[in-house]
Amino acid sequence: MELEGKKALLALEDGTTFNCRAFAGRGEVAAEVCFNTAMSGYQEVLTDPSYRGQMVAMTYPLIGNYGVNPQDVESRAVQVSAFLVKEYIDFPSNYRATTSLKEYLEQAGVLGVQCLDTRALTRHLRIHGAMRAVLSTEDLDPASLTAKAQASPGLVGVDLVQEVTHPRAYRWDGEGPGQEIELGDDMDPAAVWAGGRGRYKVLALDCGIKFNILRRMASRNLDLLVVPAATDAETIARLKPDGLFLSNGPGDPAAVTYVVDTVRALLGKLPVFGICLGHQMIGQALGGSTFKLKFGHRGANQPVMDLMTGKVEITSQNHGFCVDSESIDDPEVVTTHINLNDRTLEGLAHRRLPVFCVQYHPEAAPGPHDADYLFDRFIDMMQTGRTPLAEGS
Repeated sequence: MELEGKKALLALEDGTTFNCRAFAGRGEVAAEVCFNTAMSGYQEVLTDPSYRGQMVAMTYPLIGNYGVNPQDVESRAVQVSAFLVKEYIDFPSNYRATTSLKEYLEQAGVLGVQCLDTRALTRHLRIHGAMRAVLSTEDLDPASLTAKAQASPGLVGVDLVQEVTHPRAYRWDGEGPGQEIELGDDMDPAAVWAGGRGRYKVLALDCGIKFNILRRMASRNLDLLVVPAATDAETIARLKPDGLFLSNGPGDPAAVTYVVDTVRALLGKLPVFGICLGHQMIGQALGGSTFKLKFGHRGANQPVMDLMTGKVEITSQNHGFCVDSESIDDPEVVTTHINLNDRTLEGLAHRRLPVFCVQYHPEAAPGPHDADYLFDRFIDMMQTGRTPLAEGS
């Protein structure tokens, strides 16, 4: 393995340290450290806003071999705090590549390190749980970095949605964010949706939305308006969408109370579909609570059972928090999906209200396409106005 690059040290809050070398950038960063088990899709991982406040270790040992291109991004920027790999490949072979991973990270000002024992790190996190950490090329003293890790804030109780939501509303033009729109008190809803020719008008609440979610909905001939996470229920109601979509996003879902309040006010008034953080917002709006998983689910191979059909799908996931299924007392709320690895909650729906949600990522970026049908389920709900649990749905 090539040993070029500035020496670096990763220190976890429990005092465990890992030697490594920088292949992109330099400096020091504090964040929660987690791992992703996907074999490919590192560009989608890097640009996923749900990773805000985290440094990500890839368990697949060779990273960088197909470079980076402008089409596979999931947001406007690299979102991870740092990128940890076993071995970086600096000679990409892919006709779609426009730059190397190293150049991409350096342009974004994000530290990337290699020669790190990612297998040992992953095993440690699986045994002891996700941890706060500091990665540095400047301070290589284990005691000093451990103290810094212990003093860092972590993710519990932290609202990171405000760091990733777009500050203004915009129309999705099919390939990317289009014209920005001011949602003032004097706005004309007809003008906001003007020009749309889709079957239904979908308002997406942006808590850190992945672009491929919007791509998948746009491919189904839906008009999409993306609005900031703090948009209130009154504004959304005045826009008269046919459906409300709640996006993925980073941080502790219990800290994003303003989104929960918005969802609670709109339940039963229009069809609602949520993914990942959106699922957690719906779970809380239905009376539930959330908790932090030991080390989270991050990768492209999580088995989930759809209890409505009995089918098992392999899913793409990225979450460190989960809705506590036992905390929801409403008998009208039904568990629709469960994780077959640890039996945690992966999906909810209501018996009467047109609302459903899943914890995983049906847009598959990266990942399999097994759960793509959920976007069609959302369309069916907008068409009929009925919950997916309704007889004949």
